[in-house]
Amino acid sequence: MIATELISDLMSPLRTSDSGEEALTMMHVYHVKHMPIVNEKQLLGMISEEDLLLHNLDEPIGSYNLSLHGAYVERDAHLFEVMAKMAESRLTTIPVLGEDDEYLGVINHEGLIQFYAESFSFKEPGSIIVLEMNRRDYSLAEISRIIEDDQVAILTSFLTSESDSLRVFVTLKITTQEVQRTIANLQRHGYEVMATYTDDVYFDDLKERYDSLMAYLNV
Repeated sequence: MIATELISDLMSPLRTSDSGEEALTMMHVYHVKHMPIVNEKQLLGMISEEDLLLHNLDEPIGSYNLSLHGAYVERDAHLFEVMAKMAESRLTTIPVLGEDDEYLGVINHEGLIQFYAESFSFKEPGSIIVLEMNRRDYSLAEISRIIEDDQVAILTSFLTSESDSLRVFVTLKITTQEVQRTIANLQRHGYEVMATYTDDVYFDDLKERYDSLMAYLNV
């Protein structure tokens, strides 16, 4: 999945002639806190809700000083690159540029979440297992062998860690909802099972954590 396939069909960019009040209204309509400013097909920059509130909302945004510069991705940027760039700059949207820096559209955070919800085998029935271990002990091949011994398959796996930590968390989506035997086998091989979820519980928890993160970052 590349950037052009993630562009929102609903969002339109701002123009320099739009007033701050109009820009703020559009942000509220789209449920975002950052939007691109475009002249014809040229990206002029990104404006944030914070930028708007620092200026006279009756004035055109073309007269505003912008705090965001260089925030965009190329048309063929991979999904992970898009997510990394948005996370790095704490953006709720990011513009996509084509050849000669032509503005092609914008990706928003809700679109990314929707894509994740519909991809990576999330729709397949099954359960979630979260393991915690030392980074040096991580081996997906070994974990897969243990799980597949029970005639269970891994649909999706994610590896996450906290900064400056030697511990990692391995999140596994597997093909069964009867997880007790699989958990017992993992524990017998020395793995620490931190949590298990059914699909509905997991995604409710994921959404709650995302909402909390957005509130914390105040983006």
